[in-house]
Amino acid sequence: MDTRRLLRTFAIGIGTAGLLISGCSGSGSSPSASATGTAAPEGLSSYYAQKLSWRDCGVEGFECATMKAPKDYDKPDDGDIDLAVSRKKATGPGKRIGSLLVNPGGPGGSAIGYLQGYAALGYPAQVRARYDMVAIDPRGVARSEPVECLTGPEMDAYTQVDQTPDDEAEVKKLSASFEKFAAGCEKRSGEILPYVSTVDTARDMDVLRALLGDEKLSYVGASYGTFLGATYADLFPERAGRLVLDGAMDPSLKAIDMNRDQTAGFEGAFQSFAADCVEQPDCPLGTTSTADAATALKQLFKDLDAKPVPTGDDRKLGESLATTGVIAAMYDEAAWPQLREALAGAQRSDGSGLLSLADSYYEREPNGKYANLMFANAAVNCLDLPPAFDGPDAVEKAVPDFEKASPVFGRGFAWASLNCAYWPTDATGTPHRTEAKGADPIVVVGTTRDPATPYKWSEALAEQLSSGTLLTYEGDGHTAYGRGSDCVDTAINTYLLEGTAPTDGKKCT
Repeated sequence: MDTRRLLRTFAIGIGTAGLLISGCSGSGSSPSASATGTAAPEGLSSYYAQKLSWRDCGVEGFECATMKAPKDYDKPDDGDIDLAVSRKKATGPGKRIGSLLVNPGGPGGSAIGYLQGYAALGYPAQVRARYDMVAIDPRGVARSEPVECLTGPEMDAYTQVDQTPDDEAEVKKLSASFEKFAAGCEKRSGEILPYVSTVDTARDMDVLRALLGDEKLSYVGASYGTFLGATYADLFPERAGRLVLDGAMDPSLKAIDMNRDQTAGFEGAFQSFAADCVEQPDCPLGTTSTADAATALKQLFKDLDAKPVPTGDDRKLGESLATTGVIAAMYDEAAWPQLREALAGAQRSDGSGLLSLADSYYEREPNGKYANLMFANAAVNCLDLPPAFDGPDAVEKAVPDFEKASPVFGRGFAWASLNCAYWPTDATGTPHRTEAKGADPIVVVGTTRDPATPYKWSEALAEQLSSGTLLTYEGDGHTAYGRGSDCVDTAINTYLLEGTAPTDGKKCT
């Protein structure tokens, strides 16, 4: 599987090519908010008037800077938070349009990692020619005062806890793991946990927009990045410019409904994988029917639950890590051959292939260190919406509905939704319609068999946005831009370069 595509897939998932100018300037200044024709919100003039000092950040072709934002926007005098920013200047030819901010989703994905590893190198050349490609790691993520929760060994243990408990003892062990995770976050990052909501990050994006000298924000957000972009448009409709929301979330859903919909999404993705697999001579799930493939996978999970297999690591592959490995491969059909090989290995008591996929999903490095993806993911999600469940009894009651949504993944997804029940900070967000009245046309992109952000979510967001227009990709995998559809890419490129949105309802293959 192509390295850049692998990076793009996993970066987007949770929810991810030459240079004409290689040098980076050592410093620079940015226009104040007044220079862009927009006034700073009350009490925030010092943030909107700050200067970004650009420096070489050690990656060829890129500049980096640090932006300050108030930790608490309601109390801007209570201290700052430092946010990491990176950019690659427009390469030309053609007149520079402005800055194009990108976010790969998560929440918790590093936007700077996505920019430097994929977007500023792999987005269409004509887009990179006319936009400065820019990213800001959201507060609590990666380079921007990251949320920390568990050590590497603690995280290893956490990822191996059985998420399909069979008895009361296993329920208690799983609940205890969620409690330990939340307590670790509070202990290591308690001061920042109340201030990492999507609304906070959207407000940070507006500060950055002003500092970059743009009257309106141009933005491509994938997966959770669509929720971030839609939130920005709702807060600042008059400053929302060319926004592409690819693989959309539906802000009107409760956590339990969102989790159940996603469960069904992964079931659909597995059905697509299984239908392809049974046509392959090397399919480890059989070569008869998708129903038999599902039965075979469930049996493998059951066997691994009873007896984990070696991986060549000091960790063994049990049901939880195996399930994560399978889920990781559902994000991109290009990973299906790798998944077939990994499943065959697990059947031979070699868990290394599925473990590798799971480690990619969790952003675990070979030395046992984890990126803060999963820590930030929980911190943002548990702040943005009230928890799906208030305790194990509520999960037990919901399991049948989740198993109806996915006979393969349903039980595990239901129990995984318990994590926010133990979160130390109360949620500040609620489900709501997002309309962004007065915004310029916003392009919402939906993939019909997207596992992580089901297509109906894109339909819902496009309907809610007063200026939303829906672009449909009829295919598999998570998100659509840059994944091989000339129809999708041409429509989005035209919008970004000329400002002309595709016709609402346009379909691509």
